[in-house]
Amino acid sequence: MKKLWLIFSQTATICLAALFAVSTLRPDLLNGAPQNTVVTVRQPAPDAAAGAPRSGSYNDAVRKAMPAVVNIYTSKAIKAQQHPLQDDPLFRFFFGDQPESQTRPSTNLGSGVIVSESGYILTNSHVVDAADGIEVALADTRRVNARVVGTDPESDLAVLKIDLPKLPAITFGPPDSARVGDVVLAIGNPFGVGQTVTQGIVSALGRSHLGINTFENFIQTDAAINPGNSGGALVDSNGHLIGINTAIYSKTPGGASLGIGFAIPASTAQTVMEQIIKTGSVQRGWIGVGVQDMTREIADSFKLPDERGALITEVFRGTPADRGGIKVGDVLIAVEGKPVNDSAAMLNLIAALVPGSPAMLRVRRENREIDLKITVGRRPKQARRE
Repeated sequence: MKKLWLIFSQTATICLAALFAVSTLRPDLLNGAPQNTVVTVRQPAPDAAAGAPRSGSYNDAVRKAMPAVVNIYTSKAIKAQQHPLQDDPLFRFFFGDQPESQTRPSTNLGSGVIVSESGYILTNSHVVDAADGIEVALADTRRVNARVVGTDPESDLAVLKIDLPKLPAITFGPPDSARVGDVVLAIGNPFGVGQTVTQGIVSALGRSHLGINTFENFIQTDAAINPGNSGGALVDSNGHLIGINTAIYSKTPGGASLGIGFAIPASTAQTVMEQIIKTGSVQRGWIGVGVQDMTREIADSFKLPDERGALITEVFRGTPADRGGIKVGDVLIAVEGKPVNDSAAMLNLIAALVPGSPAMLRVRRENREIDLKITVGRRPKQARRE
């Protein structure tokens, strides 16, 4: 009996040891699953996999807009420093004539948007400012030299022209269709890494008084805009152009995006572009006054009920305003029936008038509102701001 018990205990010990080894090294042998089991995963239906819109994806909008966004590389010819003995015949005998200029490598980067199949490209004026050579790289890897059709530094817009077949042109969104909270995509070439898409929303509309351009009516967005994005496209969730990316807020010059970027509305860009293509420049209305924003203190001193309008601080002699009867101290409150909220709005409204055409201005004078008819002048060319 003792011998049988010893055999049983030894057998049980061996079995337990074997079970422990198998459960540690090959647990799959215990649950009965074959070693080479093929697991079948669930696949989407064929129509969904092929082309149905994906929830939360903006791929369709990107595929529409991205081919029309280009990278812009500029170069500039710079004067080589002349040797002080360059005019000495002996020096020239040994060293020869020194080059008068040399071309800087194409390191300045920007972006642009093809707006016409005939090859017109919208970008920022500061992207191509003073460039002697401009090369455009398309999303389909084609590269070609471009020429400047015209620039408008006061709105920071420029129009380029390239000559290539089968160019993809972007579709413009409905004028002034952007709303605060709308999803937007910024497409460009940030830091020269290559074509990139970032996503955000429209944070604000009508931003001005930023000191970026003379004429400001920016779309503000938190879609990441970085150096190299300038001149690129800001598109809506349908891939339609609503703005030209222009500037960012950063604590350091040339710094990265902090979530505050600015784009010129597509409607403004289209108006400027059409004038540049037609005439080579932009003609804006002008009346010849100096203005400043109204404040509560100024309104109280003039005994006005509110702070609407722009205060006329100067009227230049012989200008349309002078001939039309506008006086220093008047408060301009409407241009052609459109309200003037501040000096920036006044500048934009006057600039939109056609030179040589009549216009009706409404001013407050001594607590009375009067209408004055003037003939709009042409805005003089402004000195370039350095």
